[in-house]
Amino acid sequence: MSSHTTPLVESDLDLAERILAPDGTRVPNPQLDPYVADVDAAQLRALYRDMIVLRRVDSEGVALQRQGQLGLWAPCQGQEAAQIGTARALAPQDFVFPSYREHGVLLARGAQPGDYVRMWRGEEGAAFDPAALNVAPLQIIIGAQTLHAVGYALGIQHDGTDEVAITYFGDGATSQGDVNEAMVFASSYRVPVVFVCQNNHWAISEPVGLQSQFPLAGRAPGFGIPSMRVDGNDVLACMAAMRWALEHARSGKGPAYIETVTYRMGPHTTADDPKRYRDDAELESWRRRDPIARVEAYLRANGGLDDEQAAEAQADADALARDMRAACLGMVTRPALAVFDGVYAEPHTGLQRERDEYAAYLATFEGA
Repeated sequence: MSSHTTPLVESDLDLAERILAPDGTRVPNPQLDPYVADVDAAQLRALYRDMIVLRRVDSEGVALQRQGQLGLWAPCQGQEAAQIGTARALAPQDFVFPSYREHGVLLARGAQPGDYVRMWRGEEGAAFDPAALNVAPLQIIIGAQTLHAVGYALGIQHDGTDEVAITYFGDGATSQGDVNEAMVFASSYRVPVVFVCQNNHWAISEPVGLQSQFPLAGRAPGFGIPSMRVDGNDVLACMAAMRWALEHARSGKGPAYIETVTYRMGPHTTADDPKRYRDDAELESWRRRDPIARVEAYLRANGGLDDEQAAEAQADADALARDMRAACLGMVTRPALAVFDGVYAEPHTGLQRERDEYAAYLATFEGA
């Protein structure tokens, strides 16, 4: 247990805007309600289905990594509402700049089964076609994607098109210079960009309370950017907040900022052991706020979901997981020496020497 761990403060979460309480009851919210007034039972059931599918994709990614099929996986269990709620509010022409944990954003943007695993398996090319999904390649460098999003938004502004750039990052990234510099530029040029901070409470082993004693959404107004802090385990609140932010950015008023207060239930990545820095009591307190259970409780209480529909959602999830596994296992890895192909238009002795040295190194593994 880290000495820096801060206890869960109930009132801190209560400061976040919400529409659905943890027990699934509807909470009147004059600020957010108008943005989801059109969401009927069928639409909410579709969001529930997406969250079920996402959790299954995430568990399959973990399993594939544990079985040696992926080099790494960044789990997102617990963050389903924050990702699905915000991503499903986007227009087709909007362009997303994610970090490395936004599997739900890929799902909402139409990713194919192999798109979830290609990069984590270390195969040739990007994880997916950015032009097909309107999603930039996954970004491993913490916070760098915020600068890319602002640059893209400057292009939108110059082109005069009806688009918005959206960038996702975690609470840990808010301490990076890139994120703060991105907000400076975004505010100065009033570009159409939305910053989405998924505050999952842990930047690897560092608790958010060590980084900031105040809500992260409070930083944006210091740059002249309006912000909203929402319950990140409430899919309706997340959708409403994103619709508010998109409306603001698309109307020429400049950037907007959302902090979704959620929790990372699993490890930072499959290379991490969260038991070394957080206790079970904190984890269990957040299990009671499970985003999927919350929306399911609301739907069932209001006749919007029955056992058959819930089973259909799970079947969809299992089908995608099977396709994802099949795509992963069916990928053909390039020969290691192919890394030298196409580096230069014409071969030269320096490259050949490096290739020979690498070939000799690879030969040491033969028969091992």
